[in-house]
Amino acid sequence: MSAASRATAQTAPLGVDAASWTPDYISSIAGTVEFDTAAECAKVVPLNYSGRVTYWYVGPNQASPQIEHQIDAEFWAAFSKTYPNIKVEKQNLDYNEMLNKTRTAALGNAAPMVAKFPILWGVEFAAKGHLKQLSPEDVGFQTSEFWPGAMKSVTWGGKTYGIPTNNETMALIWNASLFKEAGLEPEAPPATWDDLVVYSKQIKQKTGKNGYGLVARVNAGNTPFRFMPQCWAYGGGALDEAEGKPTYKSVYINNAGTKAALQASYDMYVRDKSVPTSALTNTQTENQDPFIAGQLAMMISHPSEYAAMLDRAKKATGEDKKIADGVVANMRYGLIPKGPARRAVVFGGSNAHVFNPNVVDGKLDLDAARALIAFATGPEWSTKLAWVSSNPGNVRGFRSKWMKQRLAEIKFLNVTTSMLPNGVPFPVVPESSEIMNIIVPNMLQNALTQKMTVAAAADDAAKQIKGILKDL
Repeated sequence: MSAASRATAQTAPLGVDAASWTPDYISSIAGTVEFDTAAECAKVVPLNYSGRVTYWYVGPNQASPQIEHQIDAEFWAAFSKTYPNIKVEKQNLDYNEMLNKTRTAALGNAAPMVAKFPILWGVEFAAKGHLKQLSPEDVGFQTSEFWPGAMKSVTWGGKTYGIPTNNETMALIWNASLFKEAGLEPEAPPATWDDLVVYSKQIKQKTGKNGYGLVARVNAGNTPFRFMPQCWAYGGGALDEAEGKPTYKSVYINNAGTKAALQASYDMYVRDKSVPTSALTNTQTENQDPFIAGQLAMMISHPSEYAAMLDRAKKATGEDKKIADGVVANMRYGLIPKGPARRAVVFGGSNAHVFNPNVVDGKLDLDAARALIAFATGPEWSTKLAWVSSNPGNVRGFRSKWMKQRLAEIKFLNVTTSMLPNGVPFPVVPESSEIMNIIVPNMLQNALTQKMTVAAAADDAAKQIKGILKDL
């Protein structure tokens, strides 16, 4: 692959040209480059290297589709074939238990050599001194091969502590039939968040159905994943995470942008009553039933939501099936609306990390760890391992034949993929989980229940954030 090709769509400050990263562009580059994974890995660690590596990750479980189990098995078989003399001791952990298990293991000097973490977790371990510095160049890649947003998530104190494995964003989903019934253009989503508020109100007034699937449950990841894109679009934030070079030293949660986003949510919930009244306790899961029943017009979610609705339609019977089939036929995906400041979406995914020798159980075999990470984060396996749920962390994966196959098999994947250049990571600070899962939802609840005014709720959230971030 030529340097010129690698540079395509890598020209904007964010590293990817948002204007050119369209569904058509993504489709046009897929399948245009052949990759030799073994040859690339050999430049990092010789293929005849003998060693041992311990690895913890969240892999497929009983709820996972069969294809995830199949690809996981194929990955380990392929690694064993490429590095036959590296012994891997792997643990496939439950998502809900892995964080605390790893915290305990690191404190007891019993951590694995390598772990694959959800994008938010790594900074906590880096801040505690548990992770070894590790950059893409350490495993044979260039930093420019990874999304700038993803690189932010592995950066702490100006140093890099991991390699992005996969990245994901969501899209706006709407029911074209309900749009038409409400007198809206059925094939066009709201262009801005202001438009979304207007559309939601119009749908409620014209059809009696809820317009937008707002969620505001506390301590549920679904809430910040839907409110923060709105917040960033208006110029707000928790800290300055949406800025080009965030310092995480400035509190944005009570600035004019955040208050505008909070006001828009208030307008939909309190003033217009155009969103579910159960939004205060809803997650995205609670939006699925009303959407498939034709009672909800818009929501934000992953490409997998289409498959979920297809499954529900297949299981429905009688009149319910007729309605569900109609909803699936009228299901549309589009870009999440933009605001006065930007178009934004939460930049999610996972990263691979290497633990420091002093917290690892046994002696760290750094070359074995580098071989495993180089193999997993190259264009081939970063694409295959993200098959049904995400996108390759290594942007060269988008040019692979495997990406072309995914685009053909997974409906609407190219729409959510085209949101990636607009991705904003949550603040890369150890306290980010507390901010996103507790403080931000509580701010929403305080405003939507009218316990506080919009301004007071935002100011209260700012006070909470300043209370837990002592170095501001």
